This record gives sequence, structure tokens and C-alpha cells, in this order.
Amino acid sequence: MAGTRRRLRSGTVVLGGVGVLAAALTSCGSEPDRRCVDRDDYTTRDGYKIVAEKHCTASTGTRADWYYDSDVRRGRADYGTFDYDDAVDRGGFGSGHSGSGGG
Repeated sequence: MAGTRRRLRSGTVVLGGVGVLAAALTSCGSEPDRRCVDRDDYTTRDGYKIVAEKHCTASTGTRADWYYDSDVRRGRADYGTFDYDDAVDRGGFGSGHSGSGGG
């Protein structure tokens, strides 16, 4: 018996790999998708104008804020939320959210 190696069955290897993949995907999906938007530039048709992230991270004179879990179209974001906790409760990034929230 000396010198014989134990071989793992392919099912054991696959299940282990699936667990690692699931853990990686779960950690990636914990943060909601966000866009920096100008709160003063909103239209009912298209939503908030998306601006450079620097407006949300520094005082630039713009009333910009993070807008989470929104639908994005033509440089505008709509059907999201400014409330981070609400975005996390909705499922965050990769949740399959279809944009049914308020704006």
C-alpha cells in the first residue's frame, strides 16, 4: 500500500469547485449598482442625468449623489433609489431588478 495515492472522484472535485464559485459570486453581488447623478437635472421621461463620479466624491458645486439600482438609458438613470439600504434590500447588483422602485 505504500506509494499508492488516493484519487478524488470527479464528483467531489466538481462539488468543491461549485462551492468556491458560489462564494465568489455571492461576494460580488453584495454591493448594489450605483451611478453618480445630478439631483437638479431630472426629467419625468428620462430620469436623472448621470455625471462624473468626482461630483459624488468631492465638493464640486453640483448637487450630485449616488443613485442605486437604476435603469440606465441615454446617459440617464431612472427607477432607482438614493437610499443605499433600500438598494441592498432589493438585492443589489445582479439581482435581476427590473426597475419597479421609486425615483
